[in-house]
Amino acid sequence: MTLSQGSHTALPEWKALAAHAANAGARHLRDLFREDPGRAERYALEACGLRADFSKQRLSPDTLPLLVRLAEACDLPGRIAAMFAGEPINTTEHRAALHVALRAPREATLRVAGHDVVSDVHAVLGRMAAFAEAVRSGGWKGHTGRPIRAVVNIGIGGSDLGPVMAYEALRHFTLRNLDFRFMSNVDGTDFAEATRDLDPAETLFIVSSKTFTTLETLANARTARAWLLAALGDERAVARHFVAVSTNAAEVAAFGIDTANMFGFWDWIGGRYSMDSAIGLSTMLAVGPERFADLLAGFHAIDEHFRTAPLAANMPVVHGLLAVWNATFLGAHTIAVLPYDQYLKRFPAYLQQLTMESNGKRVTLAGRVIDDYETSPVYWGEPGTNGQHSFYQLIHQGTRLIPCDFIAFARSANPLGRHHDLLMSNVFAQAEALAFGRTAEEVRAEGVAEALVPHKTFPGNRPSTTLLAAELTPHALGSLVALYEHSTFVQGVIWGVNSFDQWGVELGKVLANRIVPELESAAEPDLSSHDPSTAALIRWYRARRKK
Repeated sequence: MTLSQGSHTALPEWKALAAHAANAGARHLRDLFREDPGRAERYALEACGLRADFSKQRLSPDTLPLLVRLAEACDLPGRIAAMFAGEPINTTEHRAALHVALRAPREATLRVAGHDVVSDVHAVLGRMAAFAEAVRSGGWKGHTGRPIRAVVNIGIGGSDLGPVMAYEALRHFTLRNLDFRFMSNVDGTDFAEATRDLDPAETLFIVSSKTFTTLETLANARTARAWLLAALGDERAVARHFVAVSTNAAEVAAFGIDTANMFGFWDWIGGRYSMDSAIGLSTMLAVGPERFADLLAGFHAIDEHFRTAPLAANMPVVHGLLAVWNATFLGAHTIAVLPYDQYLKRFPAYLQQLTMESNGKRVTLAGRVIDDYETSPVYWGEPGTNGQHSFYQLIHQGTRLIPCDFIAFARSANPLGRHHDLLMSNVFAQAEALAFGRTAEEVRAEGVAEALVPHKTFPGNRPSTTLLAAELTPHALGSLVALYEHSTFVQGVIWGVNSFDQWGVELGKVLANRIVPELESAAEPDLSSHDPSTAALIRWYRARRKK
């Protein structure tokens, strides 16, 4: 039987892993560490400036070999090679998924449909760099001759989540006399608050939409255009205060943007994999072309590691296989991502799209409905130590198994007294507490009253991975994001899904476009095509929207 003919659960390697999970998956980490004193080093990997400690995952000696055999049975090596070769692995859209080309060095060669795309990528990067230098230096002037002081990125999904995450993560390296804002929500409040204190004569808008037809992005862009013209009163001002990241030159020109200031990208880039393409123009404006190049170098370092390292020593592969182990074989429905660096406060939100839009699928590549195993878990999280005073109670003593990724750095960008040592002590303590807990005997030995013993007992055996780097630099951020990109792809291969399409976001858009005229109609609309609940909601809204 081939994988295209049936469920992955029929694979002998899947069955062996399921049997192993039933027998060994509940073994306590206390016992696993006691039996293997060298476990901490045995299950640690280092690559590209990152250290991943997997030793606090529920891994017995047979677990990782069984996971690797399953990966081989699912042809993970072949799928990795196909992606890097530019083959159309996004089969439902007949496209390559070649985001690795975005960070390939100039001398590299990567082909899509026989065409080397690396030179195209570097041509766009060169134009981005020239534009960024002009804005950062004050050489680019607005319509009234004043330099740009504020940059507003207008996008949604990958055109927003990646840029805003990168800006926040690298804020330490940004040009502080430029103010950066990010606008994505079609809710008018987002526009109002993003522009409330800006001077139109000193504001530059980046409109990021591949097709230049995205409903939310274009609604915000048109409102921004009207806001600008209300202040400056000259249509020619649009060309000095708007640039586009798009491939639709006709629509860009019709909007009033000079197509010389349109930065393109390609259909082999998925939105959630695009922060290192022209979608990252706001990032380059913020940190400068040299640091943006460092970011790309971090991506590329992990790309090469992922492409060449043996599966058992491959950091993204092991990270992805453990996500499958926890979600599909141990029954964990969520994964908490816990960055202990305030600059990474938007990183969990970024990962939500990367992971759940990629692998939140119920149909295999072959079109079979998946009804016999679980695919993507829910990703969520907050920066430490804030989360410790919010939801860690549930992780430590709740009834749900929630694997955790702790992310931390040896050095702070802002050293301040004991702060960083206090921060890092919490990283290590939380992972230790989750793994080993506290037994009733240990609690009693502390003199705790018997009635309180159950309440102060921690079961432990809660799995976690700790990801460390020396400091949060552009290179480190690129490596960290690439790690999760490739981990996500690994998970999709094991589950047999297409990690590069997102048909699940389309139906809501179609229905919303149908409802808009029903909300705006002066006459009472015919709502018979809707279910009774939706029709009642529309009537309620129409009756009250103007009051």
